[in-house]
Amino acid sequence: MRTFKIFFNTIRSMSFKKILRLLRLVLPHPVFSVLSFYATLKAYTIAQKKFPDTASTNGIGNSFRHALWCCFIMMYCCKVSSPKKALEFCKRITDLHEELFPNKPLETKMDLHNNKIGMDYFMEMLQGVHRQFFEKSFFIEGLENKMKDAKVLKDQEDDFKGFLVYLEEK
Repeated sequence: MRTFKIFFNTIRSMSFKKILRLLRLVLPHPVFSVLSFYATLKAYTIAQKKFPDTASTNGIGNSFRHALWCCFIMMYCCKVSSPKKALEFCKRITDLHEELFPNKPLETKMDLHNNKIGMDYFMEMLQGVHRQFFEKSFFIEGLENKMKDAKVLKDQEDDFKGFLVYLEEK
């Protein structure tokens, strides 16, 4: 119930222009949109349980949450469509999220980078597993392993290809 309250309050806080931008993306893709919303709830819930102190901040738990979010969007959307279409939608919806709810530049860079890590990780795993057989646990364990090598993002010029990134807690 708490999650739906957060969702409702988020939509309520959006300007009319932002709501229209969101609707332009989700209305032509109703199934992907519902699956993405479900993926959002699942990723948020799992990240909060595993990393209660950093999942909603800019710490390591946030990097896990963003990558997991993208893996879940891809996983659910691939069950009803092609990986290519799922990837395109995932990129568009996660990029739009960053535009609609802007952060400081370094936070945005971190979120977009970790989203890409999640999408890339899914596509990498796709080579060995048929898309219909993916399960949430595949990504949780793999991303937890990636967290061991996560890097601290300190400025806009940092480039940590293939690594999760997070901001140091102050």
